[in-house]
Amino acid sequence: MRKMLAAAVSRMLSDITPKPATSRVLVASCDYSNDATFEIKKCDLYRLEDGPPVTAMLTREDGLRYYRVMQTIRQMELKADQLYKQKFIRGFCHLCDGQEACYVGLEAGINPSDHIITSYRAHGLCYTRGLSVQSILAELTGRRSGCAKGKGGSMHMYTKNFYGGNGIVGAQVPLGAGIALACKYKENKEVCLTIYGDGAANQGQISEAYNMAALWNLPCIFICENNRYGMGTSVERAAASTEYYKRGNFLPGLRVDGMDVLCVREATKFAADYCRSGKGPILMELQTYRYHGHSMSDPGVSYRTREEIQNVRSKSDPIMLLRDKMVNNKLASVEELKGIDVEVRQAIDEAAQFATTDPEPSLEDLGQHIYSSNPPFEIRGANQWIKFKSVS
Repeated sequence: MRKMLAAAVSRMLSDITPKPATSRVLVASCDYSNDATFEIKKCDLYRLEDGPPVTAMLTREDGLRYYRVMQTIRQMELKADQLYKQKFIRGFCHLCDGQEACYVGLEAGINPSDHIITSYRAHGLCYTRGLSVQSILAELTGRRSGCAKGKGGSMHMYTKNFYGGNGIVGAQVPLGAGIALACKYKENKEVCLTIYGDGAANQGQISEAYNMAALWNLPCIFICENNRYGMGTSVERAAASTEYYKRGNFLPGLRVDGMDVLCVREATKFAADYCRSGKGPILMELQTYRYHGHSMSDPGVSYRTREEIQNVRSKSDPIMLLRDKMVNNKLASVEELKGIDVEVRQAIDEAAQFATTDPEPSLEDLGQHIYSSNPPFEIRGANQWIKFKSVS
């Protein structure tokens, strides 16, 4: 009788003991949908008869991947904010939290062999292009294991088919046209995403790049990342026309909801197909929003209100929008997504720990990698008696 009672009590305790999150996810997984189709905002078109579709299918696998990447970018930027305030990161630092849907959607709409060049607000694209969080944070802290060996910092990070991170406002746009020229010359059906902000859109070199790309029929997607403020100046105060997707004049354009990852993905696919078909360049405007100020030296609330920022967070946050889509359509559970949040934060903390303890590059490294391929040669240091050996 005692043994039977003990067994019954044991079963009762087992039933009420909380199960690990992974167990709950596995039990519930049989109820998940494999995919769902969503209505997305129609793009505004210029000099185009047809545009991207107004519906988009999202598979459970893609949705989970997009969510993890967007959450990783968000937490990485928040960690960079913390490291900057702790003075582990010095110099310029431009954060992109709030704009995650742009970077994930752009990458999802092209091939890994395609090319991207952007401005100094580059951390999110660095990650979607394949750099690890550890190498990005280590570069921000100027450490030896950074993606640019600790010499580039926030604005100058590179990886395969990603050309930075450029510190001069708008200077990357003519370079992007040059990359597109190389794609056309090689006849490889690749395209170049040339990204710039609304603050750079009024520059003459942007119009010159449009003209040259159109003359030479280059496979270039010019992308205006319109986050509504160029530094501390609103677009309404800086531009006579805020319809940036029409700025190409003779180039076709489309205006996209940059807070919805599916809108950005479908628009990017459309633009890439347009370029690959030999029709020449096209212009995209991504309507997005940054939560931080222009840079870490800008509190971001002297030219806009805290209420404005909170309003965007509560209604249009890209991670929230994706999460709601997935949960409401049984592509994921709240518990599963919370589990991803925990894993991401842990990974970010570990990467930050590495980025603050990894050694800084030695003084001798300063003269290295001046050329991509060149015999070693001597380079003068701070004075004529100091010599460094430069190796490629």
